[in-house]
Amino acid sequence: MTRLRPICPRKPWNTTTTSITRHGNNLLKGTEFEGKSLEEIVKGSFGKNAPLFNNAGQHYNHLHFWSWMKPNGGGDKLPGRLEKKITEDLGGLEKFKTDFAAAGVGQFGSGWAWLSVKNGKLEISKTPNGENPLVHGATPILGVDVWEHSYYIDYRNRRPDYLKAFVDHLVNWEYVDQLFSKA
Repeated sequence: MTRLRPICPRKPWNTTTTSITRHGNNLLKGTEFEGKSLEEIVKGSFGKNAPLFNNAGQHYNHLHFWSWMKPNGGGDKLPGRLEKKITEDLGGLEKFKTDFAAAGVGQFGSGWAWLSVKNGKLEISKTPNGENPLVHGATPILGVDVWEHSYYIDYRNRRPDYLKAFVDHLVNWEYVDQLFSKA
């Protein structure tokens, strides 16, 4: 992740992911979700098995989080179909950036801000902790971690600055477009 510096905040990337995966795999053993896809585990354990859900949800979120960022990302050059849909459903790229950052800033405590597809339309949302749009019938195509550990070393309590840096300099629009095309 050092390739994403200085824009991307320092975070214990490997430690977080390894811990979540190991703990989640242990919680999965012997449950009805063993052998299911990660998406099925996230959806199925929501509201039924909180420890498993928290680990599976965060694993899902972080798997994509690393791919949602790239060096020299962000900016205003989006794949055409995605840009058209953002304009159609969300009022344009600048409005999207403002509203997406506002969702992240407005998330009280730990959580995520999201761009998702639901019923064929793009929507912006926020969720607490490890929750994500899958459990609300949507398909996430972009998410940003707003847990304090994601930005505190570099941004302290300046979550708005972290979110601005994320959308302006880190978003991997090609990966977002790949997920959009599958949604």
